[in-house]
Amino acid sequence: MRNLRYTWMILACMLWACAPAWRPSLPVQQQRDGQRDSPEGAASPAQPVCTGAESMERYMPLIEGKTLALVVNHTSVVDGVHLLDTLLSRGIHVSGILRVFVPEHGFRGDLDAGAEVESGTDPATGIQVVSLYGAHRKPLPGDLEGVDLVLYDIQDVGVRFFTYISTLHYVMEACAEQDVPLVILDRPNPHGGYVDGPLLEPAHASFVGMHPIPLVYGLTPGELARMINGEGWLAGGIRCDLTVIPCEHYQHGKTVTLPVSPSPNLNNRQAVMLYPSTCLFEGTVISEGRGTQWPFQVYGHPDLEGDFTFVPEPVPGMSSHPRLQGQLCRGADLRNFSPPRGWNRIYLGWLMDAYKKYPRKEEFFTPYFEKLAGTGKLREQIVAGWDEDRIRRSWQRDLRRFKRKSTPYLVYR
Repeated sequence: MRNLRYTWMILACMLWACAPAWRPSLPVQQQRDGQRDSPEGAASPAQPVCTGAESMERYMPLIEGKTLALVVNHTSVVDGVHLLDTLLSRGIHVSGILRVFVPEHGFRGDLDAGAEVESGTDPATGIQVVSLYGAHRKPLPGDLEGVDLVLYDIQDVGVRFFTYISTLHYVMEACAEQDVPLVILDRPNPHGGYVDGPLLEPAHASFVGMHPIPLVYGLTPGELARMINGEGWLAGGIRCDLTVIPCEHYQHGKTVTLPVSPSPNLNNRQAVMLYPSTCLFEGTVISEGRGTQWPFQVYGHPDLEGDFTFVPEPVPGMSSHPRLQGQLCRGADLRNFSPPRGWNRIYLGWLMDAYKKYPRKEEFFTPYFEKLAGTGKLREQIVAGWDEDRIRRSWQRDLRRFKRKSTPYLVYR
């Protein structure tokens, strides 16, 4: 009898270990450098990540017979086919999809950063397309009239100032106000293995930073949505009726290859991984490489020194009016940069080196820098001559608090 009891205990442990990836996760321990520990029994790197959108058996029962609105863009693909077309091919009639909401960069992801996105009609299906990056950034009450359920499927980058998460916030808020359920088809975070950077201060909140989270926050869109809900960050503390369809074979820190570029200027993995560090140049007079074939992978200015040179020019579908257009810029080439310990931190050295070498330091930073950094302290620290280690130490208390606060919302180990 005693042996039988032990046998049942062992079987129970085995069943728990083999439970699906979508079960609620246990608290995640953090390494000192902010990188998440890899759990025992983590999915093999050979197992490709299956996105929420690809797990159709999990969400098709939720949308059957419903009138839908989709929040999608060019990244919303299922085995290379757009989610809209996939749903139509599965028998979701056009009348069942009332409208499509689109974020920055548009439905097809071919518009410049900051370019206004126009509403219209999808020519292939005749479905109404409503811009959330134009006259308004939040669905209006009339936009959700007649909608039974909103389906959100957009590949994010995992960096606070990438505006898809701001669109997600406003969609959640509108759904909560109009009592419309929201289903998020989750996707992996290419920066999901670490948490780093300064925490956003309320005084510097904007559309490129709405939440009190670090610059790199280490959560998938579904996890962040759970946190937005749970922390009462929607207007008035309202809560959205939220369902997250998780990824399969994904853990934080797992290397993922994105099937589609998240935006025109994040056109390869190197650009995506450098983005948290080099996008800070957008708050300075330095070119971050827009107007070249290597945006966010090079930087420079006519008044800097450096062996690497480039000339920003208009690039169709990427940058119509790049900073320092037509001027010979000198700087650095980061296309082959490979971090010695893997991608587990933001690199401030390039920004700090450019500041030291730029001759007119009083004009180096622009007012936009505080919006990107989410704090006024980083500019002050660089101007005061702090080294990178000292700056990084100033973030650690806030990062520890954020990790503790975000742990209950994790879906993945």
